[in-house]
Amino acid sequence: MQHKTRRTRLVPSFAALPLALAAALAGQDAYASGFQLKENSVQGLGRSYAGSASAPGDCSMVANNAAAIGDLPGENCVQVDLNVINFKTEFHGSGTDLLGRPLTGNNGGDGGVTKPVPAIYLTHHINDQWSIGASVNAPFGFETEYGDRSVLRYEGVLSKLESIDLSFATSFKINDQWSIGGSIIAQRTSAELTQVVDFGTILASPTNGAVLPQEADGFGGLKGDDWGYGFTVGLLWKPTSSDRIGLNYHSQIDHTLEGDARFQVPSNILPLLGGAFLNQKGQADFDTPWYVTASWWHTFDDRLSIGADVSFTHWSSFEQLLIKYSDAAMGPFTRAQEFTWDDSWMYSFGGEYRLNDEWTLRAGVAYDETPTIDATRTPRVPDGSRTWLSVGVGWKPSADWRFDAGFVHLWVDDGSIDHTTSTFNHLSGAFQSSGNVLGVSAQYIF
Repeated sequence: MQHKTRRTRLVPSFAALPLALAAALAGQDAYASGFQLKENSVQGLGRSYAGSASAPGDCSMVANNAAAIGDLPGENCVQVDLNVINFKTEFHGSGTDLLGRPLTGNNGGDGGVTKPVPAIYLTHHINDQWSIGASVNAPFGFETEYGDRSVLRYEGVLSKLESIDLSFATSFKINDQWSIGGSIIAQRTSAELTQVVDFGTILASPTNGAVLPQEADGFGGLKGDDWGYGFTVGLLWKPTSSDRIGLNYHSQIDHTLEGDARFQVPSNILPLLGGAFLNQKGQADFDTPWYVTASWWHTFDDRLSIGADVSFTHWSSFEQLLIKYSDAAMGPFTRAQEFTWDDSWMYSFGGEYRLNDEWTLRAGVAYDETPTIDATRTPRVPDGSRTWLSVGVGWKPSADWRFDAGFVHLWVDDGSIDHTTSTFNHLSGAFQSSGNVLGVSAQYIF
């Protein structure tokens, strides 16, 4: 009977780690809503991505609107962008364990990271109508890491997600006003997370009072990856000689992440676990959402241009995540994690001013809604809506070369936390976050 009581507690508690995978995949960053990354163009960064699918002269159109690559100057283009993202987040609050006692530990420190995000673009004009291109960039990603002795340790220590798009694009110029384009995408998504496991709560029972919550901490980790495939469709319309309107759709891409789970269990409680918490395999179906961008760019004269973007991301498709886990002690089982995220919008406005033939100045503002909701927010998902303010500069020393730099600061709304884990540890408080992005880019036209 004692063994059965322990087994009953093991099922929901053992699910804590695979459910943490769900939270990690829903992750946090300070750069775009949810775990979406906008950082694929340094020219766009300086304008807060206003005109991202319509502004001329940027080879990142391979990713942002394939229809526009036929308008690039020269026969060929090579462009390399590097954005360095600095994100800060700190927890302010407290927690309790199963018995109502305060959680031990500090607030976890700064959970953010400084992370480089590179991108590369290649384009080639076949003739006056057809052009092709290729790119490697990261449309989704995040990383957070807290101290393993903090009050957050049972929710997560390391959370990391990366999606890399390898795209092959083509465009067709119908006439001087209309162009269409599209691409096929191979996307590799990988996830890694770790957390402290509260074996004291897992084993606590009337028949085993010697082990109490927070007194037998272990460690667990999950790592998995998968390839998925999707597409983009783009349109470019030039209704006047001064206006360019772009529309770009990026499809949802489906993944089944498969990987390994590994555990470190205190030696004194290992015999009490009945063969559970062994290193084993797990998988989760996970989809990156579809999104669409409408973009406008207007040229007043040979010096001043402005633009605006409206982007919609279909985060409401991210309602539930099913984790399939193989446990040698109990047999395979499936657990569900509810998210019920909302669809989100991003609005941006910006422009650029040419000082002369060599130097260009840029600036922009944006507002980016968070898809997360209070009911399902966790330390792995302390996301909040954010406001952007950006500046940038471009230098064109010759007809072939151009160099760009951009900087953006993001003010992030506090992310409230009022959450109970599957081992009944409760957190209450808020995350205060902010972010900075610095980008540099080189483009060669030949």
